[in-house]
Amino acid sequence: MSKIIVYQVLPRLYGNRNLTRKPKGTIEENGCGKLNDFTDKELNNIREKGVTHVWYTGVIRHATKTSYSAYGIPQCHPAVVKGQAGSPYAISDYYDIDPDLAVDVNSRMAEFEALVARTHKAGMKVIIDFVPNHVARQYKSLFQPEGVKGLGDDDDLTQGFSPQNNFYYCPGEQFSPYFDLYAGEAEPYHEEPAKATGNDHFDSRPGMNDWYETVKLNYGVDYYAGGIGFFNPVPDTWSKMLAILDFWASKGVDAFRCDMAEMVPSAFWTWALGRLKAKHPEVKIIGEVYNPSLYRTYIASGFDYLYDKVGMYDTLRSVICSGQSATAITGAWQATDDIADHMLYFLENHDEQRVASDFFAGCAFKAIPALAVSLLLRRNPFMLFEGEEYGEKGMDAEGFSGRDGRTTIFDYWSIDTLCRASKFQLTPEETRLSQIHSRLIGIARNETAVSEGDFFDLMYVNPWSDSFNPNRHYTFLRRSGNTLLVVLANFDAQPASVRINIPAHAFDYLRIPEGPQTATELLTGEKSTFHLAKDGAIAASAPAYGVSVYKITF
Repeated sequence: MSKIIVYQVLPRLYGNRNLTRKPKGTIEENGCGKLNDFTDKELNNIREKGVTHVWYTGVIRHATKTSYSAYGIPQCHPAVVKGQAGSPYAISDYYDIDPDLAVDVNSRMAEFEALVARTHKAGMKVIIDFVPNHVARQYKSLFQPEGVKGLGDDDDLTQGFSPQNNFYYCPGEQFSPYFDLYAGEAEPYHEEPAKATGNDHFDSRPGMNDWYETVKLNYGVDYYAGGIGFFNPVPDTWSKMLAILDFWASKGVDAFRCDMAEMVPSAFWTWALGRLKAKHPEVKIIGEVYNPSLYRTYIASGFDYLYDKVGMYDTLRSVICSGQSATAITGAWQATDDIADHMLYFLENHDEQRVASDFFAGCAFKAIPALAVSLLLRRNPFMLFEGEEYGEKGMDAEGFSGRDGRTTIFDYWSIDTLCRASKFQLTPEETRLSQIHSRLIGIARNETAVSEGDFFDLMYVNPWSDSFNPNRHYTFLRRSGNTLLVVLANFDAQPASVRINIPAHAFDYLRIPEGPQTATELLTGEKSTFHLAKDGAIAASAPAYGVSVYKITF
């Protein structure tokens, strides 16, 4: 099985070549990428990066300040929209495509269906977001299937909580947040009774730092009474959300990235995912879960992959930025060793700061050893974010999204490196970075020792010495069939010239024959001779902030 490589793109940004980049600019001023920008040629370019799955972020219609009332789409009140473009996670119709992304707004669903077909034709699979925990405050579906009622249509508004309600309420109270409800309009935004806010804020007065543009969905958990679950009979929300998953899977969507999955009870996931996979057995489910104590519960509920954010990502970031010892990587993989194939590794996504930003490494090359570890350590998937391969800095102050080292999800904008890459105007350094990404991804995908093989961590037999620094060097083995890979990642600013001890246990566990062997370094093509002996050592080197991957074929 080939290793899964996910490439996250925001179509709003990805294909936009407008260089105006006015802070808080409108769609007319700053432009907007379209689904049709993903042409056959563009998708082939993405596939050639080694990508197997494209995660199209923000394709479902969400709250925005841009008016599409001429097309029969209700206008959102700007007081409850973040940014000009709006958050892709404030869904306003689960059954519709975002009109910003359409060349012909009236044909937006057909344009999405054509994108799915083109992606499949290019040999890749399609991932979209499923946002189960919350919706936009003014959610109103225009396209829900016949027989499916709208969210909240039958709610009892006199009850703060009822197991069959779709939302949570503050009976007798108006929505009264700590900010202006006019936002330049003649009439203020009005909501009565107030609904609970998406980040589990259960009163009528959310603050600016809350997810105030969203309302929390009710899966039968009474948070007013301490989180008691009422799951029999099946809550109405469960059936409505399963219908949404089935709708998109029936359109050829291959996988769902489930936003804040841990804020939705695992009982729902067990119920829904079992039914979804019975009808669509090939569909994969990726969960945004940050609490390690819940990982195994959600995998048992039907998730195929979970974010490894607070484990591997946070550890690698600390090794890069804070001088944490590279030995901590061992603890990070050991914490999820029993579920290793289910963990999704990454260095960037829309929530995290860009590696090259001033808030992270400041230079994308410093993360090359972390990239190698993320790609080569285990068999599990790896995720890449648009422009990461070119060292995109994310240091723009786009509008609602300030200068925070992240690429905006709220504003109309274009991405500098992607614009220049499309015109072959990358700097030599950006081109070199992209080539390193492609080579490492190629190794991860094409070497069965990585995608299918066994793993052996060598750090426990390589303590500090004149010839090895475990604080800055990390080394491990991968083995499949007659192939052995020796990986040395160097997190130091100085080139590494080391001796790597290989214990007898590794020879026995991986069935490594002793004796002289020719080793080819896969990034440079250079050959050397390793004298393999139980409890012996081999001489290896790696460039500053770099990696060496030695391949031995027995």
